[in-house]
Amino acid sequence: MAIELRVPEVGESVTEVMIGTWKKREGDAVAIDDAIVEIESDKATVELPAPIGGTITKVVKASGEKAVVGEVIGYLEPVGAPAAHPAAGPTPPPFVDVRRTEGRTVIGSVQSPAAQPAVRVMPAAARVLAEAGATAAGVAGSGPGGRVTKQDAVQAVAKPAPPPPAEVCPAAGPLAAAGSREERFQLISPIRRRIADRLVEAQQQAALLTTFNEVDMSAVMELRKKFKDLFQERYGAKLGFMSFFVRASVEALRAVPQVNAEYRDPHIVYRDYYDIGIAVGGGKGLVVPVLRNAEAMSFAQIELAIGDFARRAGDNKLKLEELQGGTFTISNGGVYGSMLSTPIINPPQSGILGLHAIQDRPVAVAGQVVIRPMMFLALTYDHRLVDGREAVTFLKRIKDTIEDPSRLMLEV
Repeated sequence: MAIELRVPEVGESVTEVMIGTWKKREGDAVAIDDAIVEIESDKATVELPAPIGGTITKVVKASGEKAVVGEVIGYLEPVGAPAAHPAAGPTPPPFVDVRRTEGRTVIGSVQSPAAQPAVRVMPAAARVLAEAGATAAGVAGSGPGGRVTKQDAVQAVAKPAPPPPAEVCPAAGPLAAAGSREERFQLISPIRRRIADRLVEAQQQAALLTTFNEVDMSAVMELRKKFKDLFQERYGAKLGFMSFFVRASVEALRAVPQVNAEYRDPHIVYRDYYDIGIAVGGGKGLVVPVLRNAEAMSFAQIELAIGDFARRAGDNKLKLEELQGGTFTISNGGVYGSMLSTPIINPPQSGILGLHAIQDRPVAVAGQVVIRPMMFLALTYDHRLVDGREAVTFLKRIKDTIEDPSRLMLEV
């Protein structure tokens, strides 16, 4: 008897998801716990594992289609059971004929399976092709029975078309090819939509202000150079800059608790713990996994955790609970070469620290001009509960700690 593959619970308050990439297709054999399909919500991307070994017999929901939690999206026949399509379940969508006629895209009438055209296209895919002025010819279908799905159509129209052959004018010679004016369509993923909504929410609901400072990275760079090999050998992790800034942020948050607080009208909620979010680029967009109780973490624990976050973010393997909460965020745009920026807070947090690229610059030290590795720091904060004095004090505390990291050992 076929086993129903249903959309799992992917987080509190999440009721609708989008079907991502099917890693297994109809007829494919799977082992227990093999990833079958990606499920995308507005908070995270998760994989649906095979509950038992067997064969995928039917795909009900194609990539790019929406589904609700608990809805059947496919069927799995256990190992040893006779292969048979389940009797229950939605009827496969009709076939739609998409063709080009005198420069116009024509969507023909629905056809019965007995009169299927050479290219079988799902209705949603037909609309995408029609809007892009494209044809279904040559589009490889990944849906049931080789049908062209909406995701197939989106990927097809996103590919640049080959340039037309140059026409020859007898008088003027070969004509230069005109510049491309094509447009590419890509579905907005739920997590990207959620990121957009959260950023707009932050701009609309908080009184954002950014203050800046710069920090001499000489002392930290010297420490890294001195202990990096020993650190790598002992802990199996590279000693990076982020662990210094996490520890410095904890000390600054202790000194200026408003930046670690939350505006929750009619109260201000102060916290005596420090859950630091680390912004990392994921496969589906920017995500912010959280270091819980960062005040209790060692340098090695911080570096190992951040490295693990970065690897799993790239593979969309982060757990939903790892992305929730957080009392303060650190975003390092310097890894991409950013020199200066004004980061946006992650609601309902009240502050975010922006790190930037390290660049050798001339600075005045003891009346002499010297070259030092300098980094600009930016603190964006919610002015509703953090005043300018607190913001500047916080950023100055970060600067002092990084320029003299021995303060981290003595907690002064």
